[in-house]
Amino acid sequence: MKKKSKVLALKYRPENFREIIGQEVVVQTIYNSIKTNKIPNAYLFTGIRGTGKTTLARLVAKSLNCINGIDKICEENYCEHCESISNSNNLDILEMDAASKTGVDDVRDLIEFSRYPPNSTKYKIFIIDEVHMLSKQAFNALLKTLEEPPEYLKFIFCTTEIKKIPITVVSRTQRFDLSRVNSETLFRFIQEIKNKEKGKVSDDALRLIVKISEGSVRDALSLLDRGLISCSNDEELNLKNAQKIFGYFDKGFLIELFEKIFEGNEKGVIKIYKNIYNAGVEPKTFLSDFLEILYYIKNIKSLKTEGRNFTLNDSEFSKIEEISKNISPETILLFWQFTIKFLDELNIVSNQELSLEMFLIRLLYLNRISDGKENKDTKKNYTNQNDSLAKSQITESEEINNKQSLDEVNFKNKTISQIKNFSQKNYIEDKSEINELNNFKNIDSFDQLIEICNEKKEVKLKYELENNVKLVSFQSTKIEISFNEELDVNFVKDLSSKLYEWTKKRWVITFSKKEGNPTKKQMTELEEKKIFDEVREKQIYKKIKEAFPDIEIIKVNKEK
Repeated sequence: MKKKSKVLALKYRPENFREIIGQEVVVQTIYNSIKTNKIPNAYLFTGIRGTGKTTLARLVAKSLNCINGIDKICEENYCEHCESISNSNNLDILEMDAASKTGVDDVRDLIEFSRYPPNSTKYKIFIIDEVHMLSKQAFNALLKTLEEPPEYLKFIFCTTEIKKIPITVVSRTQRFDLSRVNSETLFRFIQEIKNKEKGKVSDDALRLIVKISEGSVRDALSLLDRGLISCSNDEELNLKNAQKIFGYFDKGFLIELFEKIFEGNEKGVIKIYKNIYNAGVEPKTFLSDFLEILYYIKNIKSLKTEGRNFTLNDSEFSKIEEISKNISPETILLFWQFTIKFLDELNIVSNQELSLEMFLIRLLYLNRISDGKENKDTKKNYTNQNDSLAKSQITESEEINNKQSLDEVNFKNKTISQIKNFSQKNYIEDKSEINELNNFKNIDSFDQLIEICNEKKEVKLKYELENNVKLVSFQSTKIEISFNEELDVNFVKDLSSKLYEWTKKRWVITFSKKEGNPTKKQMTELEEKKIFDEVREKQIYKKIKEAFPDIEIIKVNKEK
């Protein structure tokens, strides 16, 4: 270990396989492959940050080149190879960051360098960190060498985003998925580090560090470092101080919030939310954690307190279990969908605090409706009424001539015992929706598109069309607009989807380098300015201005 380093994440970085925690299966597999001389051409380590990808890459490089062999690999008195690899100055071990060298030329230089055998070590090793950052051309240039490298050459790739790596590259490597470190294992590890550093940190504060780090060893050590620095020599870092230092939003408040929502306690809900808001929690962070608790409530039976559930302790787990017993899955799914929809609304509202309060109040009423707390008797009568109505419909349908279509008879504005046929009503509503869609079959102008967005209550699309779209040309199934950085990233996708839904035609929306017309908002402002200027030129305005110098034009009503 790098004892000279002052940063805990570097000071306690593993220097041999035994010091790596939480990746026992991966370590054993790598050890066996080197021991039996069945070494792959390339290793691929993937996982979240701080789980040991780069550390494992360096240990593999050491194990392959250590003079003493893998069974007697250097731990204290390093051989020349292990020493140079630890100090990152070995000429045969090239470690590069793909984030800064992404191009095909960088890879060509690498391939050219690979043609020469190692100077002093047994293997020449290329460690490429964040390999997913390489360009498509760079990956293609690497394929041949990766599949059939010289015997002395080995590749080690590290990435946090495995999906961005082409499958042709993944198939040429031996892939190892590094999992998040188990909560209990990580707790014991940082507790041991705390004791070595002679720091005063309570176990509750350490558990909070484990929660926040979410299975990342580096994150846990960095947080512990911050905690130890923030306290004086005689002061212990307790849970309350740790929450303030790390700016942690305790999910226990959210669980209590859910309890109040399902109880229908509006005052309690607003009070808890106010406390959360005053703690400085961002609205989107709040909603993200809100969705996470919803997920736990829905799937608590299939989850465990160990393993991947780093954000829940035993008491929180028990509370969620208790809540889930009294809530139907349908209600949870309804809440989930409602919250996802509200995330879109949040982008177009200026006062997000008030919006979130109203969101929680709407959930209160949504819960009452979904559970039927307000209308149990009404619901029962409605069910009985539907049963009797269904029987009367069946009896009447049997009397209809078989040659006639059931649709032709049922939907002629007929009533049964002065109660309108429900299926008829639904059919008529469906037909009206179809007719409504047919009215929008052809969209011939940009103004008509905005009008349709207004009628369909597509508020976000209408806002973007009026405020951020600079139109170049508008034709049937083709819209060309000037590029504008202010446009929402999902604008083209959302508009294309809605246009297909309304017209049943595929529309092409392209960005142009042309300047384009001003936006609708700009055009309205220009028109208003023109009208104001015309009024200011009138003689009557000048006379009034002389009499009352402080007057300003606020609005002009055109004469009809």
